[in-house]
Amino acid sequence: QVQLVESGGGSVNSGGSLRLSCAASGYTYSPTCMGWFRQAPGKEREGVAVVDSDGTTKYADSVKGRFTISQDNANHTLYLQMSSLRPEDPAMYYCEATGPRVYSCGGLESFYDYWGQGTQVTVSS
Repeated sequence: QVQLVESGGGSVNSGGSLRLSCAASGYTYSPTCMGWFRQAPGKEREGVAVVDSDGTTKYADSVKGRFTISQDNANHTLYLQMSSLRPEDPAMYYCEATGPRVYSCGGLESFYDYWGQGTQVTVSS
């Protein structure tokens, strides 16, 4: 069973940085796509960033130039480096991965087969 465990969330001042990590285990295949999405209370889920198996990335306009998604395939870990955090960034951040026999990432709004329990990010202005 695929398991994704996020860590690295916390509270920072506006303008600060955080690096989120997602440790993946249980794979019997190589996922085509992995990504991060976030959800704040009372708001809809928002796709933040996606990386495919070729290393191609996509970002939401709201985070472009501030967030960087990367992966360490050897250690099965996905990262999200967040810089210049803003008051509108606080949310629960989740990592997600496509299931087997999925060969396209789709758009940032796409729902993947597996996701973790989330890690909370808070930004103080």
